[in-house]
Amino acid sequence: MTRIDDTFLELEKSKGKAFVTYVMAGDPDYNKSLEIIKGLPNAGADIIEIGLPFTDPMADGPTIQLAGQRALASGQTLKKTLAMVKEFRLQNNITPIVLMGYYNPIYSYGVEAFLLEAKQVGIDGLIVVDLPPEEDNELCIPAHHAGLNFIRLATPTTDAQRLPSVLKNTSGFVYYVSITGITGAAQANADVVAPEVKRIKNEAKLPVVVGFGVKTPDSAFKISQVADGTVVGSAIVDKIAKGESVKQVLDFVKTLADGVHNA
Repeated sequence: MTRIDDTFLELEKSKGKAFVTYVMAGDPDYNKSLEIIKGLPNAGADIIEIGLPFTDPMADGPTIQLAGQRALASGQTLKKTLAMVKEFRLQNNITPIVLMGYYNPIYSYGVEAFLLEAKQVGIDGLIVVDLPPEEDNELCIPAHHAGLNFIRLATPTTDAQRLPSVLKNTSGFVYYVSITGITGAAQANADVVAPEVKRIKNEAKLPVVVGFGVKTPDSAFKISQVADGTVVGSAIVDKIAKGESVKQVLDFVKTLADGVHNA
């Protein structure tokens, strides 16, 4: 059992929905990024996704790409991201942390060393968007052995034939990508998402959390009515990009959290 599993068990008991926030580690710099991450639980985040900056983020739109560039320019590394989580855990040992990114930085760091340190600092799960199920032996299976959830993405193009492969070694929750394309590109539609969530839940027996295209408290509310949780990333990152203060960013996060938790 990870903190992710515990969180969804508690939400199930209370009939609540999970609000998942995404921010890029080190954006715009280490200290401000860490201050925002530390403030997310009090702003209503049930699970925190921390992006690992990478030079070629193929699944991400301009907002997240630019966040990664700012983070890399400020000197953010995988080592510093792990240190950030370790510092977060000094004050919060409850809120789940999911590291989201691409395989290359992990491979370069060394899978065994990365998983050992990730577990030690308090990471609960991984989303590695460029490792398909056919490559599960690379990271997914070792992550399970290390006690981490490996969270897989399902998309509108994941058909009935492909879905079992996608779900086979997924744990924690399933991340359903509500739109076809990159992050921040379009608005999620709850009427379209609802039957897809139901289809996945029938196969997965896991919570289904919906992300991509959720930008406002109203859309977060509507998506949370048909899913087990909602992810908001680009809308939060956009506030950071505009140079808004930590308080302004967290106040915005609170409005999104209220939308999810009122569903």
